[in-house]
Amino acid sequence: MPLTLVLTVGLSGCAGWGGGPAGGGPDTINVLMVNNPQMVDLQQLTAEHFTAETGITVNYTVLPENDVRDKISQEFSSQAGQYDVATLSNFEIPIYARSEWIAPLDEYVEADTEFDQDDVLGPLTASLSGDDGRLYGEPFYGESSFLMYRADVLEAAGIEMPANPTWQEVADIAAEVDGVEPGMAGICLRGQPGWGQVFAPLTTVVNTFGGTWFTEDWEPQVDSEEFRTAVQFYVDLVREHGEVGAPQAGFTECLNNVVQGNAAMWYDATSAAGSLEAEDSPVRGLMGYAPAPVVETDSSGWLYAWSWSIQQASAKKDAAWEFISWASSSEYEELVGEELGWSRVPAGKRASTYENPDYLAEASAFAEPTLQAIQTADPNDAGVQPRPAPGIQFIGIPEFPDLATQVSQDVSSAIAGQMTVDDALQRGQQVAEDVAERYRERESG
Repeated sequence: MPLTLVLTVGLSGCAGWGGGPAGGGPDTINVLMVNNPQMVDLQQLTAEHFTAETGITVNYTVLPENDVRDKISQEFSSQAGQYDVATLSNFEIPIYARSEWIAPLDEYVEADTEFDQDDVLGPLTASLSGDDGRLYGEPFYGESSFLMYRADVLEAAGIEMPANPTWQEVADIAAEVDGVEPGMAGICLRGQPGWGQVFAPLTTVVNTFGGTWFTEDWEPQVDSEEFRTAVQFYVDLVREHGEVGAPQAGFTECLNNVVQGNAAMWYDATSAAGSLEAEDSPVRGLMGYAPAPVVETDSSGWLYAWSWSIQQASAKKDAAWEFISWASSSEYEELVGEELGWSRVPAGKRASTYENPDYLAEASAFAEPTLQAIQTADPNDAGVQPRPAPGIQFIGIPEFPDLATQVSQDVSSAIAGQMTVDDALQRGQQVAEDVAERYRERESG
């Protein structure tokens, strides 16, 4: 799951913090969105640019990730039409499309010749489409996952990172560089409970080890040999060569560990590279970037995109599309680069971004590995066997967040040494069986 920071910011007069929409006339739309840094930048630029050019005022309701997910679910399931646009990810969009909570965008895309849908990276377009093949979301930014490592530390140790590392090669390197500098762990991996914490990277490890949460026929596989082997490998690696406090470590903790020189490697979101290469980062220019490690699959990086969707009940779909077209455009990226700096561009969604010399001058160290990771991510073929629903670091069903969160509690306990992996996954199998039984009943009925 992507980096989401809880920020306290001063908002412009057109924005609301929490609460409900501020209302407005026919030239006003209400947008419900997550409060990450890229969205905060968007707020700052809206009135002076989008509203000035179109005459459309935007009322923002901005909430932290968990809160915004709950509120969007409540608002869109009721179809009250109070919010015209919301930030959804490629996890929710196919599910919401199936429920007819969001509007298809194909006609708007076809009519908007300047938007250039073909420039949007193919895996993102596919992941934001519904079962009916129609498009239901446009990405604001996208990400995959890759291996970040201290190139200088490996070089000093006489170690060369393979061009396409396997997980065993990564584990061997972690053992060699563990403690090579005072306080430096061999690797940092998320261990914090949560479907979007430990199971974001760990599900990709399960995939490439040959495991899956469910077979195509809804047989749960949480206690299968492949799933168990992957989790045992991950738990052993982080226990033996991982960071201090691993059971409580999430994205932010690993980012801090790498920046502070307390970890030689880190497998996580491609979006993290911008922070590692920021002007004030102590590790700027010292990092290397390699594809997500594999075992049985050719690639294993995840796919995630915070994206825009229009509520089906919105009475202002045309204005809503004008906003989406602007916020997801290459022109908006240029605006951010010129006014706020190229390191703050919401990248990872358009091929043209990776041909922009201004962006590449800022992101040369990680731009190509990021693009390659996104382009090789396939949510419809994430492992070695067919799955009942799309997804790489998740399974695209409404029950997955609760299922994976429950199982993650025990996996985190295994990382802490309070439970065996076998016991953790036996308990997880029971939870998965409850989910699978409901789907088998639906399909047989």
